[in-house]
Amino acid sequence: MSASTISSINVATVAGELPAPVVFGDWIMKSREYVVVKVTLNSGVEGWAFTLTRDGAVAEHIRKTLKNIYLGTKAEDVEKTYTTALRRSLASHSAGLGLRALSMLDLATWDARAKQSNQSISTLLGGSLEPMPATAIIGYPPAKMGGPEVYEQVSELYKQGWRRFKAPVGVNNLATAERLMAARKAAPDAWIGCDAAWIFDDVDSAMELLNLLGDVNLGWFEDIFPPGNAQVVSELRQRTQIPIAMGDEQGGIYYPESLIAKAAVDVVRIDLTCMGGITGGKKIVKQCLDSKVDFAPHMFAHVHSQVFSAWGYASVPIEWGVPWTGVDPYADSLRQPEIIDGGYMNPLPEESGFGNLVNKDWIHTQKFEDPEGIFN
Repeated sequence: MSASTISSINVATVAGELPAPVVFGDWIMKSREYVVVKVTLNSGVEGWAFTLTRDGAVAEHIRKTLKNIYLGTKAEDVEKTYTTALRRSLASHSAGLGLRALSMLDLATWDARAKQSNQSISTLLGGSLEPMPATAIIGYPPAKMGGPEVYEQVSELYKQGWRRFKAPVGVNNLATAERLMAARKAAPDAWIGCDAAWIFDDVDSAMELLNLLGDVNLGWFEDIFPPGNAQVVSELRQRTQIPIAMGDEQGGIYYPESLIAKAAVDVVRIDLTCMGGITGGKKIVKQCLDSKVDFAPHMFAHVHSQVFSAWGYASVPIEWGVPWTGVDPYADSLRQPEIIDGGYMNPLPEESGFGNLVNKDWIHTQKFEDPEGIFN
């Protein structure tokens, strides 16, 4: 076997502590659970990847189904192996939990491949790292951050150079409107978006919120309805001038094809950690380009900033949670962005592969399940 052959695959989970529960209607998060994957090559080189489990048995699926497909393959055959795994179990890997697990193996293998050749991921993908627009995800925890708190938070971030802000919905429509108006007051010339966290069921209820927003001038309204119904998204888009963005955590079968076919969105959201990794993500980007529909990545800035810049799309905004507010505690433990003029982020330092994607010191302060000892 060559030095680039995958010799072992290990998986663990981490429950990232939140400062307070995050509540979006019936969806209540008391912690953020992550799956962490380590791919080891014969040479001893390790590739890593992480994402939210969204309470799915991602680790178990990797151990039961995907591990045996990837073991013994070469890192440079990552795209071939991805296709083999996808087609060997299309029912499991075309969407949802199975696709999330497959995305993790793809990203970790790409990381190992880059490190094996002593290259950064951007160099391996044939591109470079450029400054990119940076979005601060504000207003967490939603139940504790009213208008005054959001105003104070955005004012401070604005002083630090941030010029893009995205807030999730609050405990009700009035609270959401208050939060967004406070953000606008604190940053009159900034881009401001709203994440609806899938709480709406019909167009009329979504419009009730939009009609409260006055002069907020939203940059986009995101993830309004639960995934799976492109028609209702299209109907909302026909009733508002506010750009519509959809797709977080979706991916898979008929994504983004259905949204594009129904002319439902202004922006397709892309998350490589659950939509097919680098290998599968290329196809989503191509669909958007072919259809002349804009796209933007979802969170996981340490991966998305490097991949999208390398692909030549350095104009797409990269999302960062305000550290330790409950947006993304795992990513909070890693390197944070340097904000420069115009609200852009400097490129992350160009290191081997994706760089360091695991902070074991932080992990050992959290609840985690690591039966194979990858955090030792």
